[in-house]
Amino acid sequence: MKKMSSLSKNCALVVLLGLGLSACQTRLSQPTVSLARQVTYGDNKAVETVTNEFGSTDLQMIAEKMVGSLLEDPVLANRPTMTLAGVRNKTSEYIDTKSIMNSIQTALVKSRKVKFTRSADEMQQGVDELQRQNQSGLYKAQGKAKIGNMTAAKYSLEGEIVSIVKQNANTKDVFYKMTLKLYDVEDGSIEWQDEKEIRKTSKR
Repeated sequence: MKKMSSLSKNCALVVLLGLGLSACQTRLSQPTVSLARQVTYGDNKAVETVTNEFGSTDLQMIAEKMVGSLLEDPVLANRPTMTLAGVRNKTSEYIDTKSIMNSIQTALVKSRKVKFTRSADEMQQGVDELQRQNQSGLYKAQGKAKIGNMTAAKYSLEGEIVSIVKQNANTKDVFYKMTLKLYDVEDGSIEWQDEKEIRKTSKR
């Protein structure tokens, strides 16, 4: 009887272990459910006032000011070629200056009053494509882009952005100034220049 009782206990233990493993497998196989936040689309032109750090509205204001000023200048009379140079960030925060210049370039290209050549950081891709067409042996002679026919930029568009931050216990004031210059590549003269100032104040 004792042997049978021990056997029964062992069987019961095996069954319980089996049920436990089955339950674990069931829980592991169930998909994880996460509660996502509700997402809504906003007006990309709306004034952004979350913080007084550099934001989307500042980028748009700078781009609009610079593009409007350039399009009114006679330097673009004969649809010259330009290239984008860097914008020095002299502020105390991270600012995507490339994004500012891309917005300016996009508007100028769409105006059809200026042509842009590859910038210095884009040049390697152009060189690689020319070499692929001319040195790989994969392309017909007719239609290949020939080496040595790139158009040189007459002007270089470059600038800097600076900021002045003042704050006390209750108020923080941030002043931004973006300066953009158009240099003649050959003689180094400044053919156009403008700036945009922005002041942002936050209070507790």
